[in-house]
Amino acid sequence: MGAMMGGGVGLTIGFIFGSWTIIRYGPGPQGVLSTLSKYMLNSAASFGFFLSIGSVIRNDSLIAAQLEAAQAHRLTPALAIRTRAEGFQLMKSRWEEEKRKNSS
Repeated sequence: MGAMMGGGVGLTIGFIFGSWTIIRYGPGPQGVLSTLSKYMLNSAASFGFFLSIGSVIRNDSLIAAQLEAAQAHRLTPALAIRTRAEGFQLMKSRWEEEKRKNSS
């Protein structure tokens, strides 16, 4: 997936910079199409290479991300999971404590 995304981005960037170079300096002895295609292919290969390495590094783990999330959820203490009403009551009791501390 990283190689495909990098290739697409590289083709676009290569088209932009290749077109700018052709407009600014001329096509050279090889012609417009050859010069532009070289810019696009070089840029696509570079971006694709680096983005594919990045996607491999990011996804290089022994277990899948879904399994990691499931394990983290199981390790969460049951006391940390509250309903909205319980959270509101806890917040209200803390506010009352702060009022008592500030008034004394």
